[in-house]
Amino acid sequence: MPMYQNGEVDSAVKALEDRQDEIMRKLYELMAAVEGLAKTVTTPDADLDLTVSSSLSSPSSCSSDFKGTTDLDTQLGKDLGALRDIVINANPAQPPLTLLVLHSLLCQRYRVLSTVHVHSSVSNVPPQLLSCLGPRHPDSFARHMFQLGFTLIWKDVPKLQMKFSVQNMCPIEGEASVARFLFKLLAPYPSDPAVATLVDSWVDTAFFQLAEGSAKERAAVLRALNSALGRTPWLSGSEFTLADIACYCCVLRSGPASAAPANVQRWIKSCENLGHFSPAKLLVQ
Repeated sequence: MPMYQNGEVDSAVKALEDRQDEIMRKLYELMAAVEGLAKTVTTPDADLDLTVSSSLSSPSSCSSDFKGTTDLDTQLGKDLGALRDIVINANPAQPPLTLLVLHSLLCQRYRVLSTVHVHSSVSNVPPQLLSCLGPRHPDSFARHMFQLGFTLIWKDVPKLQMKFSVQNMCPIEGEASVARFLFKLLAPYPSDPAVATLVDSWVDTAFFQLAEGSAKERAAVLRALNSALGRTPWLSGSEFTLADIACYCCVLRSGPASAAPANVQRWIKSCENLGHFSPAKLLVQ
């Protein structure tokens, strides 16, 4: 860098370098925006109104909650240099509480670029939904810093949809199916077929009876939960699994925890002590 003889930096040169740095920063932001648009125009979701927020989360260990490990290359294919972006369309009238909890867990395992969009088919999205994945991060333009993209689009859809590979993948529909996909990015399903079947059974019960069933069906599920949790600390036995995440979120949506049976109340407190359920609780308060 050119200097005067007394060691001071030439102010004109310094101003020029600062301007160059600012131009490069804006160029990277533009490149990130173009990359994001290139992904969305290949889908029916290209008419996005607004990027509301982007956040960067640094990974930390969450292995204490799950048995076994997994990795993105195994589940999503080899990283070829482009950010692997999971795109989810969700109706703001039915916020996917389970997916918000899984997003929180993914952020503990991977470096996740989290982005919320609003589609032109909806209006008046509540502020808590716009910020449900966290605040905007100043480095969100640097997509190469991340391992995984998590894009949530609030859209008028009858059923939640998820795409990963927009070129050669049909959408995965339904919160239960998407939750299973995302959970496999955190940990493998139980190797014991009986335990895996039990997990799937509880997940289906949560979404199809607790979330969508009649008052009589919900009461029956709460009795079944109470009975199961009287024998084991978690729904599939001694380990915390997707069954607990799904049932917790659906119990939370169905009514106040104080109305639940004793074993279910104890289990709710155990879930909350893990610290993963704050995003879901904020949306039902």
